Amino acid sequence: MKLTDKIYVAGHNGLVGAAITRLLRKKGYTNIITRSSAELDLRDQKLVCDFFEREQPAYVFMAAAKVGGILANQSYPADFIYDNLSIQSNIIHSAYKWGVEKLLFLGSSCIYPKNAPQPIEEDYLMTGFLEPTNDAYAIAKIAGIKMCQAYYKQYGCRFISVMPTNLYGQGDHYHLQNSHVLPALLRKFHEAKLRNEPAVTVWGTGKPRREFLHVEDAAMACYFLMQRYESSEIINIGTGIDHTIKEMATIIKKITNYTGEIDFDESKPDGTPRKLLNVDKITKLGWKSVIDLEEGLISTYKNFEENYHFYTQTNPQPAAPSAAIVNV
Repeated sequence: MKLTDKIYVAGHNGLVGAAITRLLRKKGYTNIITRSSAELDLRDQKLVCDFFEREQPAYVFMAAAKVGGILANQSYPADFIYDNLSIQSNIIHSAYKWGVEKLLFLGSSCIYPKNAPQPIEEDYLMTGFLEPTNDAYAIAKIAGIKMCQAYYKQYGCRFISVMPTNLYGQGDHYHLQNSHVLPALLRKFHEAKLRNEPAVTVWGTGKPRREFLHVEDAAMACYFLMQRYESSEIINIGTGIDHTIKEMATIIKKITNYTGEIDFDESKPDGTPRKLLNVDKITKLGWKSVIDLEEGLISTYKNFEENYHFYTQTNPQPAAPSAAIVNV
């Protein structure tokens, strides 16, 4: 990409999209296009098509999606599958129709089978049953992958699909029920410290293993792949290292200086037992994560503390589960 090329970051207010936008600006790109969900509803086919016709972006980072944790996925499966299918279909088809040079579709590690061999290789896609707590979201993401591959095959479109592991970092969503595990834990431990509560309750047994990648590393990987990767086959991005939820809770307890106990509510679902990505493919291309997990969590917690009012006002805890967040 040239510094003057027109680049559209779909989902620039979301966790990954914001990190990609910051990175591009830091590197000197001067023609970045963004639209908030209020300015452009990506679920509306005509609006998206008109936007592409008018703006004519050369490159597209597709980080827009409806996302959430276990409870949100279980509560709103229709929203997750409809919104994500609509967003993906509209952007991918418009990118083809209006001659986008290259598009990067951001998928998710939840596309892989629940009981896939570990670490998970790209070839394991569609070789087994999905985790039922988020299958609507996963199926939508798989459809996005297949759509990129179909346009690559039929029209020669340079549409690539990237599968990140669990992400965290600046700009995350800290909703106590609808967010992902790390931001939810950071907020839980922080507020328990403020209220001097004797214990923090964590969902599940604490035994599931998860891999975590700092969002700035993820942005660097996406930028690297946009420049270097030319294949319709999916590619994983991650650290290649995983930890139990219990270990993560212990680390976060230390970082937040919380002195109480940790209780695990085993009546709540664990989700997928383990989800570690095989990152040999991207490593061989020359990319590797550089942000240490504990260092990344310390900087993330510092950002959360400094912006606590904003994060909690934006994502207050509701009396009942509310709709998941749309990162568009």
